[in-house]
Amino acid sequence: MQHICVSLVPLFMDLPGKDQLKINSLAIHRRYQKGETIFQPGDEKLQIVARGSMKVYQLSASGREQLLRVAQPGDYEGEKQLFGLENDSFFGEAMENTEICSLGKADFNRVLLGNPQLSLKLLELSTQKLLATERQTQFLAMERVEERLASYLLDLAKVAGSDQVQLSMKMKDIAFYLGTTPETLSRKFKLLEKMGYLEKDRKAGRKSLMKMAYWTCNR
Repeated sequence: MQHICVSLVPLFMDLPGKDQLKINSLAIHRRYQKGETIFQPGDEKLQIVARGSMKVYQLSASGREQLLRVAQPGDYEGEKQLFGLENDSFFGEAMENTEICSLGKADFNRVLLGNPQLSLKLLELSTQKLLATERQTQFLAMERVEERLASYLLDLAKVAGSDQVQLSMKMKDIAFYLGTTPETLSRKFKLLEKMGYLEKDRKAGRKSLMKMAYWTCNR
């Protein structure tokens, strides 16, 4: 795992190699099994995904899990806690066998003091994450589930630069993200397909519908 964490993270990737190695030596490297908790309320570490994937979620007042985002290799969580904000509601869980590099608050502050340009980069990346969270809030404000799903798929198409999109999250995680149930989401996929807004790649779907599927958005 030498050097992999910092070389993947946008926050650190522009630093000289010797600085990356120095930061990497401060990090704690750990492997997590699928379903294992990576962080929980009260933790004050920067969690960097080196391999695998991590879902970040919070619990509603009724105890229901609400997915906020899925962190892939190079993504990280916990930067707000390093600046003194308390994590009172966020959890991180391994979605598969996952490798994490964690950086404590004191070590992170030393990194910033030695590389002051990182503060502006961190602000930029944190703003991007905030915009993504606001986008999810807009999804949940839509009354009909099919509207949320259509908007979500169109956003994926914009990012991919193609009308064909790949669903990398499981159906249940997409359902949590859009504020519905897997059963309802499945019905809405079928509805949009019946209405001609979607065309499913049957070959890819047969491989593993619950894990990955390809759809073409007909605008």
